[in-house]
Amino acid sequence: MKALNIENEHTEFKSSFQKEVIISVVAFANSEGGKIFIGIDDDGNAIGVEIEKESFQNWINQIKVNTQPNILVDIKEMEIEKKRVAVIDVKEYPLKPIAYKNRYYKRVQNSNHLMSLDEIANMHLQTINSSWDYYVDDRHDFSDISQENIDYFIQKIEKNLDKKFDDDPLTILKKYEFIKDNKLTFGAYLLFTSNNSAITAFQIGRFKDPITIIDNIDINTNLFTQVNMAIEFIRKHLMTEFIITGEAQRTVKYDYPLEAIREIVINMVVHRDYRDSGHSVIKIFDDKIEFFNPGKLYGGLTVEQLLSGNYSSQTRNRAVARAFKEAGIIERYGSGIARIQNECKKHGKVDVSFEEFQHGFRITLVKLAENNNGGVNEGVNEGVNEGVNEGVKSLYELIKNNPNKKTPFFSKELNTSVKNIERWIKQLKDENKIEFQGAPKTGGYIVKGSDEK
Repeated sequence: MKALNIENEHTEFKSSFQKEVIISVVAFANSEGGKIFIGIDDDGNAIGVEIEKESFQNWINQIKVNTQPNILVDIKEMEIEKKRVAVIDVKEYPLKPIAYKNRYYKRVQNSNHLMSLDEIANMHLQTINSSWDYYVDDRHDFSDISQENIDYFIQKIEKNLDKKFDDDPLTILKKYEFIKDNKLTFGAYLLFTSNNSAITAFQIGRFKDPITIIDNIDINTNLFTQVNMAIEFIRKHLMTEFIITGEAQRTVKYDYPLEAIREIVINMVVHRDYRDSGHSVIKIFDDKIEFFNPGKLYGGLTVEQLLSGNYSSQTRNRAVARAFKEAGIIERYGSGIARIQNECKKHGKVDVSFEEFQHGFRITLVKLAENNNGGVNEGVNEGVNEGVNEGVKSLYELIKNNPNKKTPFFSKELNTSVKNIERWIKQLKDENKIEFQGAPKTGGYIVKGSDEK
């Protein structure tokens, strides 16, 4: 047999049997298996190895006693370029991870990678076909969850599945494995907590510039409420454009696709690594929105694979994901990224990017340029784009036809945020077209020169 010439994720060369051989055995067992050739140098040339009568049995025993759980391997002798070479055949171990002297390794390309605590935990959970949120939460009990939140979950399932449960709420939670041995699981606490939970901390801010915050909110609720509050906060800070379609009611178009934002927020809540001490953070700027979530892509998935769509979906929080799917909040596993991309494409004025960032994952929505010079959409920076102008016109007509009304009335009638109304009112006042009449508590806005004075 000719000399070998390459090390890869399934092949390792060693000149002799040493502790590094056992490390490679562990790395292959924790990955997809592989072969270790002893008597081959780093360049793949056969240099041979001395093999005595008891060599193989001694090596097998050394591997067995130095691995936890104990691993048994197959070793055979072969001839390469007339040199004696030993080949250790390592199979992927079914119950992972395996350790060598309390250290855990996995195979990454052509080298052995020392695993982090997070990688160790995830590998174990994947091996037993479970996830962290299915485990019992010893720090919380039934006094920490809300019956109202449980009822909300059950009602959502009944509506989504179009059926009524005959069982009581406790039995339903047991069937969904949110209660085990009469104790809450981590998933149950996340979904139904009645407290301000540090585990679910979610921070959202509207920024004037990278360091100046105009408005912000901290959301520490149960996960269902968290989704609704996050989406509502973002929506109130979006700009709107009114589109005349010929129908009785005008169509409102936001400067970002709401469905994409909804999908991103849901994905953040469902796929976040809740064991990480960091917070989920959303930053809203004039020209972009950044969504950051603790926890990198799960199961060894890369950004390239994610964007190609050519991957098998794995879920970090299986209990949470199941709850959201049963409640009809997510449609199916693994399709969120494609929907985000499609919604941005349909919107036509927003681009989206995905990246692993620091200890987590970040999605960024960026406004596309609207002119041939490649400049950023100046409507937000200057405060008056075409959509805003349409909104200002609509507000002016509303004030003209409904004098002495205040901001909440206009916000409801125009289906936009109070922030937008306040911005448009300022523009109309600056243009000397409207004024406030009466006392602060009882007065309202009127068109200047009208008969309402």
